[in-house]
Amino acid sequence: MEKNTALIEKYIKKPFYIGDVRADNNVFLAPMAGVCDRAFRTVCKMHGAGMVYSEMISAKGVHYKSENSIILAETDEREFPCAVQIFGSEPEIMAEAAVVFEKMGAPLIDINMGCPVPKVAGNGEGSALMKDQKLAGEIVRAVSDAVKVPVTVKMRRGFKIGDESAAELAQIVCENGAKAVTVHGRYREEYYSGASNRDTIKKVKQSVDVPVIASGDICCVQDAYEVFEETGCDAIMIGRGALGNPWIFEDMLNGFDSSHSGEDILKEVELHSKLVIGFKGEDIGVRELRKHMAWYLKGLPGSAAVRDRLFKAVKYDELIGVLSEYLLKK
Repeated sequence: MEKNTALIEKYIKKPFYIGDVRADNNVFLAPMAGVCDRAFRTVCKMHGAGMVYSEMISAKGVHYKSENSIILAETDEREFPCAVQIFGSEPEIMAEAAVVFEKMGAPLIDINMGCPVPKVAGNGEGSALMKDQKLAGEIVRAVSDAVKVPVTVKMRRGFKIGDESAAELAQIVCENGAKAVTVHGRYREEYYSGASNRDTIKKVKQSVDVPVIASGDICCVQDAYEVFEETGCDAIMIGRGALGNPWIFEDMLNGFDSSHSGEDILKEVELHSKLVIGFKGEDIGVRELRKHMAWYLKGLPGSAAVRDRLFKAVKYDELIGVLSEYLLKK
């Protein structure tokens, strides 16, 4: 497969810094709720992700001493640097959560201003903060004043279709202490439909003096090259493109899209599974692995029937047995 040397020579940066936080490179794993647990973050780091992010964590959950909120932020050296992403709408409570995570060792705090789901946005959190830029600025200021580690923001193109507020919001959060901004080029109302708008990311890059990270529709080497080329962004963040494909990070660093045999996939699944089960135990681990199995097998012939069997598996040996039977005869 032809190598995209321009991507490597022009745009991939090793190392890459946000404030004083050093990442191995400027290709990051996006925070994804229900996906970016310790096991998946570790797998993506092993495949070359420069920085990984926690699932988004409720600041109120921290305030009310939710054990699960703390667990979501636990990391080890294999994941470093792992940014912790928080969401909420009250500056004092957001600052309180940031302090807790800084004490736990978080090297960077990211503030979610992009989550589109109704139970978050409907509560004035996540993407709803794009409608209240004053409050957004106050939150960033409160968090920045409370911690010594860099504070960053992840946002969208705007809340409603036609609301081109990203560049203005980026300026406000940077004036209040944000050390980098990630932009997903869709409106909140679009969720993940349509195409990510690269011109929005370009406008944000032109409006601020901190690193701008592009997010949305980066699923292959050519996508990455075009995003860098068209937006002038400093780094890229990969979300759905990494589901079932943790190799995508080394693809970016190597400049070409790799292909994988059944043996490759099985080996990766075994590694991923052992990490999940090690962190969560077999019962919970196998249940959570089912969605990852569907992603690893996506697009393979006859995989739909195999997925049905995988979703009935309750033990690790059963899960791996079904996968081995399918993948090793291909």
